[in-house]
Amino acid sequence: MNRPRLPTPASWLTTAATLLLAASVAAPTAVHAQPGRDAMTAERRAEMQARQARALLADMRQERPIDALNSVWIEELTWMEVRDALRDGTTTAVVATGGIEQNGPYLATGKHNYVLYGACEGIARTLGNALCAPVIKLVPEGDIDNPTGHMRYPGTISLREETYRAVLEDVASSLRAHGFTDIVLIGDSGGNQGGMAAVAEMLNKRWRGAARAHYVPEFYRYREVHEWMGTELGITEPMNEGIHDDFVITAIMMVENPETVRHAQRVKAGKASINGVSIADEAATVETGKKLLQFRVDRTVEAIRAAMAKSN
Repeated sequence: MNRPRLPTPASWLTTAATLLLAASVAAPTAVHAQPGRDAMTAERRAEMQARQARALLADMRQERPIDALNSVWIEELTWMEVRDALRDGTTTAVVATGGIEQNGPYLATGKHNYVLYGACEGIARTLGNALCAPVIKLVPEGDIDNPTGHMRYPGTISLREETYRAVLEDVASSLRAHGFTDIVLIGDSGGNQGGMAAVAEMLNKRWRGAARAHYVPEFYRYREVHEWMGTELGITEPMNEGIHDDFVITAIMMVENPETVRHAQRVKAGKASINGVSIADEAATVETGKKLLQFRVDRTVEAIRAAMAKSN
């Protein structure tokens, strides 16, 4: 099957600015300004647009004046650092979805987001040609007006499904507009998965090979993480306390910040365990969390590479 040739990011940026310049210069001059808006003539408007386009083109060709920051997070980079990363072949963007929801008496409402900070960082660096979009922290958590699901608990913030999908669509489309050719969608919450799958399918139909959206469900397969923890680390949960919490998620959150699981307070109160597994030894739990996180990163990178190979 012949697929459209994907444009190189550097040439795409220059071409876009050139086309904008050509379009503004060629703007019609016979159109009169609308009454009540401004007195700018069509000729002056076209001149202003041409000047703006020339400035944009100059910006796109400008050299970065300082060394780039060593980060994979788009929100931490300057626009020039993103531009140069694209030029150097970093054309994959990871869009991760988390949530703000109740997670029992110990874990912060941003549980999934804390997990994703370390996970996306590891995924992008392992891939070697990827950046992370800002984590999408707000997702569907239940009905709002007549609260259902997690929305029954204070602190939860929910989006309507259509809002969530619109956000995913706009974020992915923005990344594609700048020259990213592979947009990876991963989520750390069950309610996020259907929307990501639907949006990826819709975008692929729209883009028709000019870019590719990859929904990667393997990231959310927590059962595999628990099985690996038991087989490789010898850690199993002998009981279920019946709260929205477990040792895997707690240990991974502690890698980011032990305060997110209220570690010190739990030790003080004699509550430093979850589902029958102790977390009292902070250093040991963090070390286990790093191993669990790395397993998830490796499994996800493997799935991403397989999805990309399949779409080529």
